[in-house]
Amino acid sequence: MAMSVGDEDNDEVISAINTTPLVDVMLVLLIIFLITIPVVTHTVPVQLPKETVQPLQTQPKSIEIAVNRDGDFFWNEKLIDAPTLLARLKGVSQQQPQPEVHVRGDQNTRYEFIGRVVTACERAGIAKVSFITEPPARGG
Repeated sequence: MAMSVGDEDNDEVISAINTTPLVDVMLVLLIIFLITIPVVTHTVPVQLPKETVQPLQTQPKSIEIAVNRDGDFFWNEKLIDAPTLLARLKGVSQQQPQPEVHVRGDQNTRYEFIGRVVTACERAGIAKVSFITEPPARGG
């Protein structure tokens, strides 16, 4: 076997990649995994109980009440008047479990109209009323 000492003035770039160290590392990792996998999977044999998962409680569908800037009430996107709103809320309050009421008010709606919805929920016995808002834009 001959070895080049550098007597020649050859400044040529070698473009071949030496993959020998990569293959050596991969073979060592393969051997390590082949040795350790049987040790990890060897456990005491037990028979685990069979159990089905049952939901604890079903959540009722929430009710969405929208109020536009003119003070009109919308029950799940259907226009209703104030007496009908109260009657429907009384019917919903009897359900077990009681659904949540989500109020969506227009930004330019007077608080009086939103207050009427909250008062109707209170008279009907609704336990949870929440307001839907739009988060501010990111970055200010």
